[in-house]
Amino acid sequence: MRAIVTGHSRGLGAAIAENLLERGVTVLGIARHGNAGLATRFPGLLRQTALDLSKLDALDDWLSSGELAGFVGAESPAILINNAGLLQPIGPLGTQPAGGIAQTVSANVAAPLMLANAFAAGASAAHPRRIVHISSGAARSPYSGWSVYCATKAALDHHARAVAEEARPGLQICSLAPGVVDTDMQGEIRATEASAFPQRERFADLKRSGALARPEHCAAALVSHVLSDAFGRTPVADLRELA
Repeated sequence: MRAIVTGHSRGLGAAIAENLLERGVTVLGIARHGNAGLATRFPGLLRQTALDLSKLDALDDWLSSGELAGFVGAESPAILINNAGLLQPIGPLGTQPAGGIAQTVSANVAAPLMLANAFAAGASAAHPRRIVHISSGAARSPYSGWSVYCATKAALDHHARAVAEEARPGLQICSLAPGVVDTDMQGEIRATEASAFPQRERFADLKRSGALARPEHCAAALVSHVLSDAFGRTPVADLRELA
């Protein structure tokens, strides 16, 4: 079995990659920066590619190189976990920088869809493949100040629904919300001005009360589900409801 994990250098992505590696799965990590700790611990299982997934020309060139197809080969099953994502720009409509909008839409929507398309090309009944979009509660509930982030995560949900309708043999997909996890993104949220994100204190309270999930616990539950027979029964799911 082989797995591709985007954003494996830190946070939930690092925890997902680590969990897979501990299970003996060969992992290709894609991120702007490598994960030196995992590379040291799993030299025979971890491969890394340095890519900024908001740079779509660079991603297109990498996909055209055949490296993804060469890594997956005929492994069965193979897994793609689209975890990398950006939160910014935060703030009401009319205050968001155009470049920031473009960067986040590229990283959060275009890149996962491009990777999913290339990954699915080799799927068949004999060579099953599973695609996981890491979604968010923000895909399903609107938040003032998060219009870009909410829209991009909702796009992943609907992409998964549409792909599931195709019912392609050997291909399963799920846009999976992991819950509220204690990562750098949560720190970014807490550092936001309340005028830009009115619900900031709600997330600060989650940190103060110890209600944030630990990345390693979330990753263990997520990987267990992805490897289970239950994966793909519904194209959009919340990990907390599957436990």
